[in-house]
Amino acid sequence: MRGAWVAVALAATGAVAVMAAGEALSRPARSIVGAVPAGLNADAVRIPTPDGGHLSGWISSGHPGAGAVLLLHGVRADRRQMAARARFLQSLGHGVLLIDLPAHGESSGDRIRFGAKEALAVQTALAFLASAQPGEKLGAIGVSLGAASLVLGQPGHPLDAVVLESMYPTIEDAVADRLALHGGAAAAHLAPLLLMQLSLRLGVTREQLRPVDAIGRLSCPVLLASGADDRHTTLAETERLFAAAAEPKQLWVVPGAAHVDLHAFAPPAYEARVGAFLGQHLRGPR
Repeated sequence: MRGAWVAVALAATGAVAVMAAGEALSRPARSIVGAVPAGLNADAVRIPTPDGGHLSGWISSGHPGAGAVLLLHGVRADRRQMAARARFLQSLGHGVLLIDLPAHGESSGDRIRFGAKEALAVQTALAFLASAQPGEKLGAIGVSLGAASLVLGQPGHPLDAVVLESMYPTIEDAVADRLALHGGAAAAHLAPLLLMQLSLRLGVTREQLRPVDAIGRLSCPVLLASGADDRHTTLAETERLFAAAAEPKQLWVVPGAAHVDLHAFAPPAYEARVGAFLGQHLRGPR
């Protein structure tokens, strides 16, 4: 009998912990981003969104005919995560737009929704970039949440090239991977409690958070990148995403990298691979 009570107590403790985790994971990650970083030639922008909110960002024009790139950061980060990529892209002549996703940095938003609401913000940002740099081919680089938001948004303005880094295939996979990573195999049994909060807390369904079902609808070249040792999005999951993507597509598995900033992990290799990909598809008139 005592053992049964212990088991119940442990289960209850685990349930409370998972509910608390759901609150923590979806809580806004706002921060004061501040001035444009040194070495990044850009202007601050405030982009209105259809829901009455706004996106905060930095924008700069590139050389005519070199194309422009939207940069989308990962979860609980902000546009500063993409500043090094922006400098690299500027050195190649590309224009750039870096934004804070909803509920991140200095953008408005009440909750992080793991790509569902963020997808609408990406559409708004792409339309703004197209208007600001007319006639230029457009690309995008998304990291983790940024990548999922880009794919789930199915941008109305046509893109000419997309780089997707460390993106989860389904929300079920993302939750299972993280529970196993932090709590072991037994923690997987708590996944339903975490997933249940999507609709109760965020008004989002699991079906809305399946990039693997949406990636094949991207009508532009795709470069999919992931760390070989990533346990948040495993190599097998990345290969599923790659199989679902339409041609033309490329897969880049970064040796030794976990769920990290791939540009910071291997700058020369990143800049060679991504620079060549974007240069091939963004240069020239639209």
